Amino acid sequence: MNKNLSRLAVIAAALLFAGCSSTGTRKESAAVVVSDKGDVQIVKGSGAQTAGAAREGTWQGKPLDDPSSPLSRRKVYFNFDESTIKPGYVDLLRAHAEYLSSHPLIKVTIEGHGDERGSREYNIGLGERRANTVKRFLEAEGVDPAQLNTISYGEESPDILGHNEAAWSKNRRAVLVY
Repeated sequence: MNKNLSRLAVIAAALLFAGCSSTGTRKESAAVVVSDKGDVQIVKGSGAQTAGAAREGTWQGKPLDDPSSPLSRRKVYFNFDESTIKPGYVDLLRAHAEYLSSHPLIKVTIEGHGDERGSREYNIGLGERRANTVKRFLEAEGVDPAQLNTISYGEESPDILGHNEAAWSKNRRAVLVY
């Protein structure tokens, strides 16, 4: 028992000293290895290796999650009381249409939203018009209608809470949910 405590103390001390060193320069990493016989050894190495570092930072995940891809952007904003797609969102929607056309098994739900102004019923209708406008655009770009579903939340699911134009402008939107 006493022998195990002394080994544990050596291991703890080695880890403590290895973890507290901070001179601002890069040092070689070390690991504490305990053999089956209970011998303690400190082994110096080159540190952890990752597979991603060898690939020079290329994206390895799903294309929808690549932050440098337009597919990672899934919100289309609208002007007050309108359901017309702004020219700035045409390329974004075309990228989504191309992705959906080349992946016919993937489905997307288009959520329509409005800001808090107007009646609940009016905003449900406006959110539906916004979602349907995006749906029709995607269909016109060649997406199979069976891949598209729409739903309107009206004012019920704001993206930004607030009672000013900054909040309202972020709540007037359609969202592509894969």
